[in-house]
Amino acid sequence: MRSGYLAWDDAVRLFEQRRLPRSTYENLYEEEYILVPGPASVTGELPLDEHERTPWREGTPDGATGYVVDGDLTVDGNITDVDDGAAALIVLGNLRAKNIYLAGDTKLIVLGHVTTETFFGDMTEKLVMIHGDLRTTVSIFWDEFCPDLVTGTLYGRVLAPAYLDLSTAPVGGLVDPTPDAPLSGLLTPELLTTGAPHPDDLPEIGIRGSALRERLLTGLPLTRTP
Repeated sequence: MRSGYLAWDDAVRLFEQRRLPRSTYENLYEEEYILVPGPASVTGELPLDEHERTPWREGTPDGATGYVVDGDLTVDGNITDVDDGAAALIVLGNLRAKNIYLAGDTKLIVLGHVTTETFFGDMTEKLVMIHGDLRTTVSIFWDEFCPDLVTGTLYGRVLAPAYLDLSTAPVGGLVDPTPDAPLSGLLTPELLTTGAPHPDDLPEIGIRGSALRERLLTGLPLTRTP
């Protein structure tokens, strides 16, 4: 898959050509990125914190601050960032993935819509700005995480601690298409807390954190979506 290195000044010119707001891209590190022409497709997992496992390692063998996809990006597996690195993914189009799991110091910027079965964000040291809808079956916001911006609608069930008031979040709208469906009808049973608590449980929202991570990293389904 084609890719090349992109200096910061060239990145800014591209952002402005694609009309990405300055208030969005000014939050990025002013460093070198990897440019991927779009539309782009990735088979399997896209680990943002392991460049050597991405399909762009051949054209750009050395890692950079992150990836800029000039157009749509489709990942038929999961997008993951599981360590404390500061990986960045900027998509100047729509983003579609099986699941999105952000646990490091991730920077995710999408100019269009994001479509994924589950979206998981952990901790506050992130930048997540979506200039469109965030369309999910279930979104899980934990440890004070909340998107910095969703200009469109956040679709799907949202699981978050009680202290997170989504009515005041920078989200254009909230829609749960299946408000009467129990959580057991949306997520696989392995993800739901039952019986004695486990050390990595997210008890307030009823999720087994270790099971979520294990199933996601091994490619097992998280939702009951056909």
